[in-house]
Amino acid sequence: MRAIRCNQYGPPETLVVEDLPDLVASPGHVVIDVKAAAVNFPDVLIIENKYQFKPPLPFTPGAEVAGIVRAVGDGVTHLTPGMPVVAYTAQGGFAQQVVAPASACVPLDADVDLAVAAAFTLAYGTSHHAVVDRAALQPGETMLVLGAAGGVGLAAVEIGKALGARVIAAASSDEKLATCVAHGADATINYATEDLRERIKALTDGKGPDVIYDPVGGTYSEPAFRSIGWRGRYLVVGFANGEIPKLPLNLTLLKGASIVGVFWGDFARREPQRNFAAFKQMTGWLKEGKLRPLISARYALDDTGRALRDMAERRVVGKIVIVP
Repeated sequence: MRAIRCNQYGPPETLVVEDLPDLVASPGHVVIDVKAAAVNFPDVLIIENKYQFKPPLPFTPGAEVAGIVRAVGDGVTHLTPGMPVVAYTAQGGFAQQVVAPASACVPLDADVDLAVAAAFTLAYGTSHHAVVDRAALQPGETMLVLGAAGGVGLAAVEIGKALGARVIAAASSDEKLATCVAHGADATINYATEDLRERIKALTDGKGPDVIYDPVGGTYSEPAFRSIGWRGRYLVVGFANGEIPKLPLNLTLLKGASIVGVFWGDFARREPQRNFAAFKQMTGWLKEGKLRPLISARYALDDTGRALRDMAERRVVGKIVIVP
């Protein structure tokens, strides 16, 4: 089988395609024929050794896959060959085959779009954990989403609307903001052309947002946090900008505000029952049309480096997937 390999830490251009032996299902695991693997910003960081998860070299990146069960290991009873599944694997996804723990696989209906399934787990899991669990966003509250046109950002916009909140989307271009509006955003901020603090003030009548969802970091974090409302909750989701901001802690005192960390991967591992309940709620929203995952581009396996470069340079709207 063919797989993308990271043999040395570096930018996307250092990745190579290699022919590897077909995979074998160990006890408690399954082998999946990968039909789609979602690309996420942590994939960019992992291959550059800049992420908290550090697999030993060499490795195949790609954490989120959907495909068809090829083989099952001893002890696996709820999955059978030929069954469509989605799985969060942490690594190994950018390949024609991947091994996944059976416990990490969710069976799918036969008619499901596997690209959409692959793009759902991490982005929507992260955003639901952030918005529902960590921020406890309430109907009628206002949430500001930074980087709102990205995978997790659009998921946060949709989840905020499903909860009955008012959602302000911030992104770097009018084209991206148009996508946010199409997915439910009530108001927008182009932080490439508008003053972020002044625009937030105008859109919230000077009160500030109740929740700020920040997967970007960098230069926008402090002005956003300075604009937060009383008892506001600031969600630290990631640092797509590449810079980890240093926020003055006196601001939390002045606003009675909270800085709340979001790490969905560890949440799913430590609290699987709550994670399952979250996906049950989101599956219902998906059927009701409240969640509409956007797949903006599909790349061949050989173009994985270009896909990661597009992600690194923030050219991606919604989600993109690798189709091996």
